[in-house]
Amino acid sequence: MDAALATAQAQPSGHEVAATQSSDASIDWSKHPSGIIPTLQNIVATVNLSCKLDLKTIALKARNAEYNPKRFAAVIIRIREPKTTALVFASGKMVVTGAKSEKNSETAAKKFAKIVKQCDFPDVKFQDFKLQNIVGSCDVKFPIRLEGLAYAHGLFSSYEPELFPGLIYRMKVPKIVLLIFVSGKVVLTGAKFKEEIYQAFEQIYPTLGIFRKGDVPPQGSGAPQAASLEGRQQSALALPAPASQAGAGPSTIPPGIGAPAAHLPPPTIGAPAAHLPPGR
Repeated sequence: MDAALATAQAQPSGHEVAATQSSDASIDWSKHPSGIIPTLQNIVATVNLSCKLDLKTIALKARNAEYNPKRFAAVIIRIREPKTTALVFASGKMVVTGAKSEKNSETAAKKFAKIVKQCDFPDVKFQDFKLQNIVGSCDVKFPIRLEGLAYAHGLFSSYEPELFPGLIYRMKVPKIVLLIFVSGKVVLTGAKFKEEIYQAFEQIYPTLGIFRKGDVPPQGSGAPQAASLEGRQQSALALPAPASQAGAGPSTIPPGIGAPAAHLPPPTIGAPAAHLPPGR
């Protein structure tokens, strides 16, 4: 998640991307009512090369290849165009990561398969290409009250600022995980298609506007109201006394009740015998 955050902060904002792509007639802006198009940051895809591989042979013959079996059980191969990385396993499975578009991801996967095939593996085939994860990011350009959002959407949210500075929002439909930061940066991950990234952002955008910092939270939003709690406490202190005590002053208090000890009559213990009744 830290890597996704760093990538999101390094990329241009959603507004800048929208302005750059506004001239593209292929964009259906009816699907982006917020005016913001999330930028695709990373695409992870898998491929089956359909044969067993000797990773040592690949590491020796392929260019820009790394292999350290004590650290990781796969050969790491990198290419510059498109700028991607492949993890090649002995079982013939391959993972391609780093592409910025679906087309570039498939193009890179075919290039990696060709590189492996040229390392004396003529049985290599390009099969079962599948996108496994798409990561996107954008910037809504206003700060967000994460505490209020976590309180109102507790069933979907997880916010532990001591452990991670962002709020983790698990959307059900589409099944996307969003990392929302107080700065207004949003990272979306878990999609199989880029349309799911766009759909998830358009669904969460109105909610982010409700919890925009500086705005008064709407009534019934479920957000904690510290100011109203303080007001209730002050009202309780200003409540009038009960009717039984209203108007009760020093003149209406019965004599002797609550009077200081100095004003009480002296005790009659030890009084003279003359004051006792006869026969006692």
